[in-house]
Amino acid sequence: MIHDTTIEQVYLAQRATDLRKSIDGLAAIVKEEFDLNPFSSSLFVFYNRSRDKVKILVWDHNGFWLYYHRLEKGTFNWPSEKDRIPLSVTRRQLRWLLDGLPLHQKQTHREVKARIIVYYWLGKKGYDESWRIYSNMKKMTKQTPLSP
Repeated sequence: MIHDTTIEQVYLAQRATDLRKSIDGLAAIVKEEFDLNPFSSSLFVFYNRSRDKVKILVWDHNGFWLYYHRLEKGTFNWPSEKDRIPLSVTRRQLRWLLDGLPLHQKQTHREVKARIIVYYWLGKKGYDESWRIYSNMKKMTKQTPLSP
């Protein structure tokens, strides 16, 4: 199973690959053609010439996983073929490709980097005490408070 937290990088093959290859053949492509370590915490994504099949190779702590996806109708919107150097993309871009979308989206929601939760609580002393606590939290996090 692909564990999102352990994946550091996603590499897309930019040329079609013979998907009759299995784990050893794809790992050899990663090592010899891409000049990358197949045992790294990365996803290596390959597609066939007709762009309707994808294989994803990933190393787990004690062996390889090989995922295979075949579209029953349609094709993947793969970037144009350029060279043997793999294209580095984000996991989000990979999800777009697998969902049939182009790699570069013109209008997407930006990733939210904020990791603060505002907790509003009416303490034992009531509204005034809670507002004081909230105001102090706002000063510490430099965020604009919502109107009480």
